[in-house]
Amino acid sequence: MKPRARWILVLAGCALTAGAQTPPAAPATPPANADELFKLGQQLFDQLAPAEIKAQFEFPSKEQWDAFAVRLQHALENDSLAELAAFEPEARAALTALRTLSGYEYYADWLEQRLDEIEVAQQLTVGAPRPKIPPLPAQPVPGPAGRPPHYDLWRARVSARPLPARAAALMPRLRAAFTAEGVPPELAWLAEAESSLNPAARSPVGAKGLFQFMPATAESLGLSTLLPDERTDPEKSARAAARHLRALHGRFGDWPLALAAYNAGEGRVSRALTARRARDFAGVADALPAETRMYVPKVCALVAYRTGVLPEKIPPPRAGGHLSR
Repeated sequence: MKPRARWILVLAGCALTAGAQTPPAAPATPPANADELFKLGQQLFDQLAPAEIKAQFEFPSKEQWDAFAVRLQHALENDSLAELAAFEPEARAALTALRTLSGYEYYADWLEQRLDEIEVAQQLTVGAPRPKIPPLPAQPVPGPAGRPPHYDLWRARVSARPLPARAAALMPRLRAAFTAEGVPPELAWLAEAESSLNPAARSPVGAKGLFQFMPATAESLGLSTLLPDERTDPEKSARAAARHLRALHGRFGDWPLALAAYNAGEGRVSRALTARRARDFAGVADALPAETRMYVPKVCALVAYRTGVLPEKIPPPRAGGHLSR
């Protein structure tokens, strides 16, 4: 019996070895759910896999496909950086496949940001050398107070990162939306960490849009998830994200904890603070999901690099709430 290869590795092999074959056209709309994504992967295998690949491997079952998504989500939500780091080869192969097959940017842009976090988790767990940290232009270098753990590592990592292709068109609109809600506009760069600034980005578990709202969260913030899905609307989703961050800052008192709650959920952050008798992100970081431990310093580093505002200098929400909508 032929072995069943992990779907992402087979898909990457299909994409890279298809040669002169013409890939199937991208669908007019993204696959709506995991079942549709599975059917897409099977179609790509059937149409693009060379004969030698098909002779060696069988396309995995739906159960195996679902198991991979569950394992990745578990690694993101678990508190083990080593477990998250172990997904680096699979995540890289999947991203290669999605980037090679034109039209599937909505998943690739989500996965690109997760791979970014997986790679830093790998660096932390294997002790790879850390690059030197270039200074912020015309900025003093204060002490570490107010900066989340691993901020310096992320600051070095993002310092040579080019602007996302959509930044020029989107960021003025996102910044204006944050300002209208009384939230520092610098935090609009959170969208880069969430979606690579792709309004159509989506995750396998159902998060969608620039700010990667799950359906229940989006609806609680006043966004429609029916057609048209307002999670893909830049202004509406940005204002919802700003309102959410404003409420989280009101509950937790600082931006690192607010960002942690945005990523991991208010309940998990609150329970960690209580259990640890802590008051800041550094005091609970290792009790939070591995993804959250990477996400918070990453967002802070992106804000610093893109705007020149250091984490401890991001002001609180403006008193008096948002402007009229």
